[in-house]
Amino acid sequence: MTLEESDRSHPDDADPATPGLRTITDARTLRALAHPVRIALLEELIISGPLTATEVGERIGESPTTCSFHLRQLARYGFVEEAGGGKGRARPWRVTTVALSIATGDDPEAELASGVLMRLVRERRFGRYQTWLDTKSSYPRQWREAADDSEYLFYLTAEELKQLNEELFALLMPRSSERLTDPSQRPPGAVPVEMLLMSFPVQLPPSDSDTEGNRT
Repeated sequence: MTLEESDRSHPDDADPATPGLRTITDARTLRALAHPVRIALLEELIISGPLTATEVGERIGESPTTCSFHLRQLARYGFVEEAGGGKGRARPWRVTTVALSIATGDDPEAELASGVLMRLVRERRFGRYQTWLDTKSSYPRQWREAADDSEYLFYLTAEELKQLNEELFALLMPRSSERLTDPSQRPPGAVPVEMLLMSFPVQLPPSDSDTEGNRT
């Protein structure tokens, strides 16, 4: 699941300008998503496609009853829906979006809920990264050479940082969403690849008085 924090001003709905992206702005929806099982369910459905509660439970290590409950809660908030084609109680579920953007604005409750959700998501992300470090010797050489672990340090203004992130979003999002939603777009040999992008200031900016003093 692609999840980003941003200040994009979109309604709490699918973004028509970016297919597959939904922007969340309210605390209630963020709190509903901030549960380890629900995050695991979404991640597995995005990668594997439609699955029943039993099938997805086997993959994430949870009981069908637990998965069924959390899938219904996710459906209540519009994150999943029944895919159809099931038999009896074996109802497949699918995601309704492959990417989420969080824009809390100046709402303190939404900001708090966003922080809880992002901590859960980051823990899972870094857990997968650690698994890669621990097991990469078992991967073919071409994959070890293709993978990357880089860090960059910039001197940027807030406006420049925002522009850089928007440019990266515009570059990466189409490639991500089209192959997640349409398996026929995946070339032979393609596997899920996770890219972590984090950009943040490492110290507070100077105050206005400090800036003015440097100009004199």
